[in-house]
Amino acid sequence: MGTHRSKHERSEAAAFISQELRAILTARKLVQNKRHDLEMSLRGILRGFGLKVGQTTPRNFETRVRELADGQPTLLVVADAMLLARAVLVEQLGKLQKRLVSLARQDTRARLLMSTPGVGVLFALTYVAAIDDPARFRSSKAVGAHFGLTPKKYQSGETDVTGRISKIGDASVRTALYEAANVILTRPVRGSLLKSWAMRVAKRTGMRKAKVALARKLAVILHRMLANGSAFVAGKAAAKA
Repeated sequence: MGTHRSKHERSEAAAFISQELRAILTARKLVQNKRHDLEMSLRGILRGFGLKVGQTTPRNFETRVRELADGQPTLLVVADAMLLARAVLVEQLGKLQKRLVSLARQDTRARLLMSTPGVGVLFALTYVAAIDDPARFRSSKAVGAHFGLTPKKYQSGETDVTGRISKIGDASVRTALYEAANVILTRPVRGSLLKSWAMRVAKRTGMRKAKVALARKLAVILHRMLANGSAFVAGKAAAKA
């Protein structure tokens, strides 16, 4: 009758690998967010006493906080407790990061995707876990819509409105695609032909829309790479764009 659509079902082995990847990625993001929350809370507490932490690096943050709290017993107690918690989070974050790097080295799909400019370990594993089997998409062009990077449409009678991107699907993949697009457009990277295409889009529609367009194009290109088992080729990617 055409009223039902087929649903993709993963094999038990593929489902376990994908679930394992997602678990580690989720845990890493959670630990990273908690570390950031602790740092922001410490800054807020010190600001309440008229002490400004200012710009720091991950290495000198603790030194700067202790420097400001020196000579104030109450602040030292608070700083000691929160910095100890932060140190544990930093240590565990490093362990999770190493585990992800190890998984990326062992995964041929992740290594393949990392030949693309702007694609690192986290992005590659996030994308691989979300795509699972490239064959479940009839066309690579459908991947952009699957991750919510295509405009919403409203049509009724003579009304035809094109809105912002739908933002459906996996938000972590959409974020990773956008961040990769931002890296390509704002930093010196390989694949200059693809960057040139995106810059032409930016001249017509603005940088923000160009980043979304490039993110959508990356989703399509990466899926085609997984489907064909081929590494990134700047000329071909720009031609498809």
